[in-house]
Amino acid sequence: MSTTAGVPTLHGKKAIFAIVALGFSSLSAALMQSLVIPIQAELPELLGTTASNTSWVVTATLLAAGVTMPVAGRLADLIGKKPVMVASGVLLLVGSVVVALSDTVGPVIVGRVLQGAAMGYIPIAIAMVREIAPAHLRNQAVAGVSATLGVGGAIGLPLAAWIAQGSDWHLLFWVSAGLAAAMLALTITAIPHVRDAHEGRMDWAGAAGLAVGLVSLLVGISKGNDWGWTEASTLGMIGGGIVVLLAWGVFELRTPQPLVDLRTTARRPVLVTNVGAVLIGFGMMAQSIVVPRLLEMPAATGYGLDQTILQAGLWMAPAGLMMLVFSPLSATLITRWGARNTLALGAAVLATGYAIASQLMDAPWQLMVASLVCSTGVAIGYAAMPTIVMNNVPEHEAASAVGVNSLMRSMGTTIAGAVMAVILTSSTMELAPGVAVPTEGAFTLCFVVGAVAALVGAGVVLLGPNQRADAATSLAKQQADAPEEPALTR
Repeated sequence: MSTTAGVPTLHGKKAIFAIVALGFSSLSAALMQSLVIPIQAELPELLGTTASNTSWVVTATLLAAGVTMPVAGRLADLIGKKPVMVASGVLLLVGSVVVALSDTVGPVIVGRVLQGAAMGYIPIAIAMVREIAPAHLRNQAVAGVSATLGVGGAIGLPLAAWIAQGSDWHLLFWVSAGLAAAMLALTITAIPHVRDAHEGRMDWAGAAGLAVGLVSLLVGISKGNDWGWTEASTLGMIGGGIVVLLAWGVFELRTPQPLVDLRTTARRPVLVTNVGAVLIGFGMMAQSIVVPRLLEMPAATGYGLDQTILQAGLWMAPAGLMMLVFSPLSATLITRWGARNTLALGAAVLATGYAIASQLMDAPWQLMVASLVCSTGVAIGYAAMPTIVMNNVPEHEAASAVGVNSLMRSMGTTIAGAVMAVILTSSTMELAPGVAVPTEGAFTLCFVVGAVAALVGAGVVLLGPNQRADAATSLAKQQADAPEEPALTR
């Protein structure tokens, strides 16, 4: 066993087992994004409350994930990655059981918050797999684990629809509890015990400020279409969130050991990658929102494809699998062309998928083809992002920096949800008295906006410097002849 920066590099079966464990566990956490979408319309009746209240069953998970990812990343840098990943597994297990045993909206939202918080596992797993994977598998391992953030959301929809169809909805969460238990067991047994903690203290004031600012901003954005974009509540949440985040930034710059090192984040490679993450995250979510809705529109509209939720999910499922298939290709591109060029290529492929979708909307298989192209772009781009970030931040900030990058992706998906909702409700037709649905042109415009966002993302990414090889690989080669450090704990 060799070491990289004091962390043991695994080889052979142990390396494969650890990589698979991190990938499976990250995928299990990411599935929580879309777990309740198939039953969202039924939640008011199932939970005995209003649609406005049950909308928080989805929103609370996304908010919790957004806030937790940078906080979990910082904790992992301070106390070690494995303890925080184990804690994330516990959160997912407890949250799943809470929802599985609940029949009212309050406990369900609490459980969904815990499930969202468990997504802090993913950026830590990305940082961990880069450290423990052997040099010849490092890019592939990072690409595979990073892709789970998109794969989970894509395959979660058909999986959840299949489970929920004809079954008690609580079964969804018993299944997620089983996945959480497996995630916890694999993390404990497959991931090595290493001394990867670094000296420092947790910036709890910074964590609180980030939470308040993000929640306010993201709630305002995600609820703006329901509340009204000119309403005081919407403007107050968005404006208040921006003010708090600006004040938080000033505080972080003056704090000796901040939650997020904004000076490191402002480095050109990291900055352009995070901006690109927002735009590419926007592009990924636009597909996830628009394509299923278009598939499910009734044929009476003249353009709808009249698919059930389960059928729509099955048409979307190959796109999720495509992300896994193309992860190894992304790793090869990163090694040969550099992470920046690979990320820009991914964004361009994503834009191409949207261009195809805007012209091919007449049959489910056409939208599936467009989704496959979009997902290929997402897979290539998502794999490259953490590589750029980790190559340009100090080792003791790796998990925190990847957490911030994951947060940027989440912000892109939240903004996409709001923008797509505005577009789809701004151009409608009357299907029946009192029943308004989006026009075909509204769906086309959604695809055009997604393409433009992806192309802008590609342009932004190209502003950063290119890196033709994984810096960690070079570092591993430099240290190959160095004395081995006893990093394992007993």
